[in-house]
Amino acid sequence: MTGEESRERLQKVLARSGVASRRVSEDLISSGRVTINGKVATLGDKAKELDRIELDGVPVLRDPNLVHYLLHKPRTVVSTASDPEGRETVVDLVSSEARIFPVGRLDADSEGLIILTNDGDLTQRLTHPSFGVPKEYLAHVQGVPTPAAIRRLREGIKLEDGVTSPAEVSMPQDGLLRLVIHEGRNRQVRRMCEAVGHPVLRLVRVRIGPITDSSLSAGEWRSMTRDEVRSLYEEAINS
Repeated sequence: MTGEESRERLQKVLARSGVASRRVSEDLISSGRVTINGKVATLGDKAKELDRIELDGVPVLRDPNLVHYLLHKPRTVVSTASDPEGRETVVDLVSSEARIFPVGRLDADSEGLIILTNDGDLTQRLTHPSFGVPKEYLAHVQGVPTPAAIRRLREGIKLEDGVTSPAEVSMPQDGLLRLVIHEGRNRQVRRMCEAVGHPVLRLVRVRIGPITDSSLSAGEWRSMTRDEVRSLYEEAINS
């Protein structure tokens, strides 16, 4: 196969990748929103298999081997690919032929949403501190936090590894806190709540960036849609 034959018209690549129809893809290209290897594309451009194509700075997923799953992690299950102590892991719960890894962690005592994938680019964007993708938690705590305690959580708590960034905190009902943080420190929400005198009794992660799914029960999982994966990339870019 010649080099020319191995190239494919850009609008066809975008359409097959689920970005938009060919006609709409042509409009996206004409408006300068599509790049190939960092250079703004024009109508008539063709792309090779290994070219990096982006729409509005978000990578277009072309690799058919990439998989993305959303799991509601139960308590006691560990957020690793394997465990030297033989405990059940999040990877054990998801049936996949691909070699997948959890994106970030939830401690064993916590539950809620976690993403598993073999997409290294997305994993980097969701876990690196510079991107600051928000994560939302519901924390059932001991006692009823005062307005002053909630204000401290919002403004930042001094922990042994430094002061936490400002968080979004509300109390929908007595003893239940809703927290949105942009960091990924170890057991961060638990340590924050303990620092203001209200240890966590139960902790559930209910949102990762724009992704949420209240229909998933503990232990249940599903494949993520292309739109959901793209929204995660967009969140990482815009955070």
